[in-house]
Amino acid sequence: FFQKTLTAVRGWFTLFGWAKGQNPVSIPHSLRRDVCKVQITVAQDKNFKRNLDKDKGFYEMLFHLSGQPIPGISASQSLPLDPVERMFQLHWQHSELLSFLKSQGAYLSHVMPEFLLEPKDYKTWIKVHTVLKVVRTSGGFSKKQIFVLEDSTFETMSKRAWTDVLLQTYKVFVLPHVSSRFISDPSSLESIQNMPRIKSEPLSSNIYSRYERAMLTWLNKHYEKNRKIVWKDSKKGGIPPMRWIVNFDQDLLDGLVLAAQIASYCPYLIPTHFIRMYTDPRTHEQFLHNCLIVVKAMHAVHLDINIKV
Repeated sequence: FFQKTLTAVRGWFTLFGWAKGQNPVSIPHSLRRDVCKVQITVAQDKNFKRNLDKDKGFYEMLFHLSGQPIPGISASQSLPLDPVERMFQLHWQHSELLSFLKSQGAYLSHVMPEFLLEPKDYKTWIKVHTVLKVVRTSGGFSKKQIFVLEDSTFETMSKRAWTDVLLQTYKVFVLPHVSSRFISDPSSLESIQNMPRIKSEPLSSNIYSRYERAMLTWLNKHYEKNRKIVWKDSKKGGIPPMRWIVNFDQDLLDGLVLAAQIASYCPYLIPTHFIRMYTDPRTHEQFLHNCLIVVKAMHAVHLDINIKV
């Protein structure tokens, strides 16, 4: 499940995360590399500096999506040569990054700054804090919990941490672009007047934000409006029944809801694609058949976002 989530996240940020077109993203490798990608400027300066003209960095992507810089962090942040100072600088930057995202509404309390470091910097962090722990303990200070992870475990944790950072970045900076404004169409309002409503109050769900609930409302509206239009001549089950769409996984598995959305904007795909779908699918083969048609419909209108059936 996490690997599928990672693949979807990587695909979206590769295609749409950057201001100047596509840029391949690998999680966590390119992200960790981007935040500390450096170039020696002048030897006597004893520091590293980003080459902004050549490299597309993580902070540039974040600035493109958020429209605001992280307080205290410059896209051309210099890094010290000393490995310990360098580690502390990066740890501080990651702390500021997490604080910035949390201040925008991101849920990242489980992600620690050290999990975003490169493996060699994480090892330096462990060595330094192991020494500090011994000093604190011998000096009578309270002990501080330190997570010492093996190499493979750290890679897994780092991959999960960076995936969650990107997911929360998407949630707080991309989803708010969704408008909750709906055009009053008398015919469509009449057809969905008896449907349960998705509540828009901020605290009405502990799972979905109000922007996600606006999308659920959009899905419900178009499905109910179009199910009798798209499949009125269906020979594979007739018109599908009314349903209440309350999530983005189980309720979309049979492809019918997605097909109804696409048909709202591309009705010419109804006779060529959607009419051939099973409207009451019960087997894995029928689910696969429907989703194949949805993906082919996306390709037909050049919506090539690398979605697998």
